[in-house]
Amino acid sequence: MTVKELNDDNFKKEVLQNKKPTIVDFWAAWCGPCRMMAPIFKDVSEEMKSKLNFAKINVEENLKYAQQFNVGGIPCLIIFKDGGEFGRIVGLQNEDSLKTRINSILK
Repeated sequence: MTVKELNDDNFKKEVLQNKKPTIVDFWAAWCGPCRMMAPIFKDVSEEMKSKLNFAKINVEENLKYAQQFNVGGIPCLIIFKDGGEFGRIVGLQNEDSLKTRINSILK
């Protein structure tokens, strides 16, 4: 599995303390654009898993880190590196746009 499910209990260990950059999809089940983003995120994770880890967290069930990182609109993809936010992509993206945005943030 290339996209890890996160919660408030494992977020710190899996993301903030991870040596490899991690992109986290902050989403909710009721969010139409989030549901549309899910298969795109999964496809991109297959292609880019050597560059960074991919994870997702449901903001309805896990508010702590959504609040800590001021997630206002979803889907919100945040790239974490060295324990902090490194870049942010908000809103539905197509596959090419998502890969381009990730690559530009990681440069």
